[in-house]
Amino acid sequence: MDATASDPPLDRELLDAAHRAIERHGWHDATLERVAAEAGLSRMTLHRRRVSRAGLLAALADRLERQHCDALAPALGAPGTARQRLELALAAECALAEANLALLEALGGAARDAIYHERDTSALTRAAFTDPYRRLLRDGLKDGTLAVADPDEAATVLLNLLGHTYRHLRTSHGWAPERARVAICAMALDGVATR
Repeated sequence: MDATASDPPLDRELLDAAHRAIERHGWHDATLERVAAEAGLSRMTLHRRRVSRAGLLAALADRLERQHCDALAPALGAPGTARQRLELALAAECALAEANLALLEALGGAARDAIYHERDTSALTRAAFTDPYRRLLRDGLKDGTLAVADPDEAATVLLNLLGHTYRHLRTSHGWAPERARVAICAMALDGVATR
């Protein structure tokens, strides 16, 4: 989800303020006034900078995408089998979900969909988020440590299984991060690993 050419660049401090406002008030109620207050600015300052809610969401989406790529990169380049590298990637996904837990909970379905879902009719998660899993699953088919019928579809399933289930266990069931990570990663890995 890229910002449009007319959207001004947003600095880290303003994005952090938007992040906090969304965590506190939810996406629907994270008004520009509340973002400005979190940033220690006036609403008029945001207006003069041409800051919009859509621009903030696009910038937060870009930041989440970069964080995702950075978090999973070590697993892609690690030594070992595809199964071993997938295990590292799954743990990194849980750590990323933990770091953004309140934001992802507060965004709500439509805003989360705008960040993660493809806009075509494929009903898949955006490639920027699923490519690491797709690559690992294809590597696993080659080295015989993973078995899936369709790596594209399985990549979407893995990402959603981890992201949604981890968030639900942490926020709705009150599970500790380690307990949620171990349970989800074991189940996800068992679902794609060869015996």
